[in-house]
Amino acid sequence: MNLNPRRNLFYRKQGPNIYRLFFLIVMILGGVWLIRKVDQGDVKPLFLPTPTPTRFADSYAMEGEAQFTAGDMDAAIVAYQEAVRVDPNNAEVWAKLARIQTYSSALLTTDDAQRTRLAEALESAEKAVELAPDDSFAHAIYAFVLDWNANPILVDEDQVQRYLLQAEQEANRALLLDSTNTLALAFYAEILVDQQKWTQAEINITQALERDPTLMDVHRVYAYVLESFGQYNQAIQEYDTAISITPNLTFLHLRAGANYRRLAFASPNEETATQLYEKSLEYFAQAASINEQLGVEDPIPYLSISKTYSQMGEFFIAARNVQRALEFQPDNADVYGQLGIIYFKSRNYEGSIPALKCAIRGCTPEESCDGRGGCGPNDTPAEVTGLALSPSTVVYYYTYGSVLAALSRPQDNKCPEAVEVLTEVKVAFGSDPDIAGIISAGEAICSSLGDTASSIPTAVPEVMSDTDATPSP
Repeated sequence: MNLNPRRNLFYRKQGPNIYRLFFLIVMILGGVWLIRKVDQGDVKPLFLPTPTPTRFADSYAMEGEAQFTAGDMDAAIVAYQEAVRVDPNNAEVWAKLARIQTYSSALLTTDDAQRTRLAEALESAEKAVELAPDDSFAHAIYAFVLDWNANPILVDEDQVQRYLLQAEQEANRALLLDSTNTLALAFYAEILVDQQKWTQAEINITQALERDPTLMDVHRVYAYVLESFGQYNQAIQEYDTAISITPNLTFLHLRAGANYRRLAFASPNEETATQLYEKSLEYFAQAASINEQLGVEDPIPYLSISKTYSQMGEFFIAARNVQRALEFQPDNADVYGQLGIIYFKSRNYEGSIPALKCAIRGCTPEESCDGRGGCGPNDTPAEVTGLALSPSTVVYYYTYGSVLAALSRPQDNKCPEAVEVLTEVKVAFGSDPDIAGIISAGEAICSSLGDTASSIPTAVPEVMSDTDATPSP
C-alpha cells in the first residue's frame, strides 16, 4: 500500500535575511539623497533637452567670410559681429569685420547711411589695431578704412586731408611690419590715387599684382587706378577679373557697369553707344539677379539700371526701375529724389513736385504714394524723412525750387515755398555758376509771375550719384 512520506512534526519558520534588509536600507537612503540633489539642482532630471553647444569665434568668422563671398553683406556683418562678441580680443576678426563694413557702405544710397556704416568700420579697425599694434594685416585694413572715410561728400575738406594722412601712415606702418603684405601695398595705391599721386599709385599696384594676382582687392584697386587715368576699358577688364574671383560681390558688377555707361555717354557713335549701354545694363541686371537669389532687397542695381535708361532717353522705363527700388525701401528719401529728377527730365514737371518734396521736406505715408506716382499692390506707404542740403542732395533742392517757381500762377502761387528752397541753396551753393543761374531764373519768375511755360529749365547740371556705388572716394 502507498504511504505518504513522513512530515516533520515541528516546522521552523525562516527568519529575515539580513543582507536583503541592508540592501533595501541603502536603496532608500540613496533615493532620499537623489531627491535632495535634484531639488538643489546638482543633479538634472532625465530626458531634459541637451544644452546648445557654444559656437567658437572661428565658426562665426567662417560663416561671415562665406556670406561675404556669397554677396550677402548684411549677413556677413552679423556673423562677424557674433564672432567678436564670442571672442572680443581677436584682432584679426575685428579687422575682417571692418573690411566688410567698409565695402558694404558702397551699397548704401544716402550720405547718412554711408557715414554711419563707415564710422562703424572705423571703430572696428581701431579695435583691431589696439588689440594687435604690431600686426601688419590690422594696420593695412585700418589704412583702407581711413581712406574710404576720406570722402569729400561725407566730411569736410580738412577732415579728408587728416584721414588721408593717417591712412598713408597706417599703410606705411603695415609695410614696415611686413614688407610682403600685398593687401597693404594695394590699399596704399588706392590712398595714393586719392592724394592725386597717380604715378606712385601705379607703381605700387603693379607690384601688388606681381606678388599675388589672386586677390580680389588687388584687381579692384587696379581698376580704380585705371579709372583715375580715364582708361575705362582696361578698368572693366580688371573688374571682370575681380568678378571671376568673387562672382557674387554686386558692387564689382555695379562698378563695371558704370564704366560701360561712362564709355557709352562719351561715345560719338550712336550705334556704339547703344551697344555699350546694353553691356552696362547686363552688369546691373546680373547684380539684381544675385540679390534676388540671396533674398537681398537692395535698390541700387535698379537705380543703376534707371540711370542708364535715363541717359538713353528712355524715361518711362527709368522711372519704373526707380519705383521698383522704392518697393524695397519706401522710406528712402534719396530714391524719391532720383525719381523726381527722372520725372523732371521727361518734362513731367507736375509729377516731379511730390517726389522731390518727399526727398527734401519729407512726407506722410499718404503723400509717399503720391511721390512715387501711386501705390501698387507691392508698395507700402511709408513716412519719409527729408534729406539735409548737401553736395549730394543740392540737385533735388534747386530742381524742386525751380519747378515750383515755373509752375506758379497768380491763382496757384507756389513761390513762397520756391523762394524759401532757392534761398537755402543760394546761401550754401550760390558760388557755383550753374546753380546760381538756376536760382536767378527761379527768383525772376517769382518776381514777375508772368508767362512761365518757356522758363522751365530743360536740363540740370549732371552730378555723380550714389547709384554708381563708387568703391572709393
